[in-house]
Amino acid sequence: MINSLFSAFRKIDKSSSQDEINSVIKPQNFEEKVVWYYITGTYVLYLLGAQHILAFIMAWFLAIYLCKKLWDQTDDTPVEEKITIPLGVWVWIICMLLMEVALIGSHLDYNLDLARVIRSTINFFIRTWALFALFPLIGCLKIRPQLIYRAACILCLQTLILFPICQMASIVHLPSSIYTSPLQKIGGVGAEYYRVLLYGIDGETHKPRLYLFAPWAPALGLVGDIYFFLTCQESNKKWRWIGMIGAAAMVVGADSRLGTLCLLILPFLILLLVNFSRPSVQIGTGVVSFLSGLFGLQIITWVKDFKTQFDGQRAGSSQVRDILGRIALYRWWTEAPIWGHGLVEPKGPPVTTRKPIGSHHTWFGLLFTSGVVGFIAFAVPLFWSFIELLIKAQKNKTAQVGLGVVLVLFFFSFAENLEALIYIYWPGLVIMGIAFKEKFPKNILF
Repeated sequence: MINSLFSAFRKIDKSSSQDEINSVIKPQNFEEKVVWYYITGTYVLYLLGAQHILAFIMAWFLAIYLCKKLWDQTDDTPVEEKITIPLGVWVWIICMLLMEVALIGSHLDYNLDLARVIRSTINFFIRTWALFALFPLIGCLKIRPQLIYRAACILCLQTLILFPICQMASIVHLPSSIYTSPLQKIGGVGAEYYRVLLYGIDGETHKPRLYLFAPWAPALGLVGDIYFFLTCQESNKKWRWIGMIGAAAMVVGADSRLGTLCLLILPFLILLLVNFSRPSVQIGTGVVSFLSGLFGLQIITWVKDFKTQFDGQRAGSSQVRDILGRIALYRWWTEAPIWGHGLVEPKGPPVTTRKPIGSHHTWFGLLFTSGVVGFIAFAVPLFWSFIELLIKAQKNKTAQVGLGVVLVLFFFSFAENLEALIYIYWPGLVIMGIAFKEKFPKNILF
């Protein structure tokens, strides 16, 4: 059954030839080389503590490179070499510019000086929110999705090699922290983004959790889910299974509750969404809806029990997240509903174990820092991406991967600040950009 599920999810487009499927994947141009060597060299960058710095530098560099190619385009440029920016990418660009407006508005609202506005723009826009527009824009370059799938599989193979080493280190109680990269001095963010760790210890359960190339364990669960959808589309069967197992190992090693839930549910959900136009699926959905109505009370009780059990696995963490959310919402509504506070409050009250107000939740964090303007600036492109990719996914496999990325981001937006982690899951955003270039199907029913 599992085999048929994955096989249905990753069927190759009819336009793909057998020679293309079996060919060796190698970068063929400058932009592909940059993407390929960054992904396959992720662990080297992690050991150097350079990921957080190089990711945004690469994004801006390739975006400028794209703009130059656009500028140099003429009517005589071959069609296959021409670059076009699709509507979906423009939606992200416009909305992320609105995010910068929200940042400036919040700083002016609290009478913060120009120097503070510039520092915040660099640290909280250029290096974070702007990348939501830049990486899909980079997808407009001549980058083959198959190249990203293969690079992701290679990274997952490296993960499978390191996985038992890190697990063994936790079993024999080797020191978890190896060192903190000196690049932290120019990084502008916390030390957790530059630490090199063999593993981490959960403060509540006292069990080891793997971080690998992520700054904390739940972030590894997020990137593992996204890489799972990337590797599912690898054309070579051996590489595909290596990639999927490696991506699943990230989620398992991170011991991420939400990551595990997404890994189990989202493949089935996407299969349902991309086949919803089929009469059999519609009939089945109707039957399920009818039965849900008959047993609604029991289902509600089951959902409540599941949530209680889900939260109870790390009750302290769930309680802190709930308190952080309620504080962020209250202070947003009573103090800065339109533009927000501009900045995350570095230390919350003792009841939150001093966690920053505006953290651990993308939507509450947006409301607290950027108000309703920032909330809309992120909600609109995310919703647009879901609708556009859902329509295209009925006929296009790249759009199916992009749809999977959007759903993972949506689920994790309720547990993480997504903008702070773009530097580790950016290949998913590039695939989204590639999917935006695909044409809408003329008829999604057949």
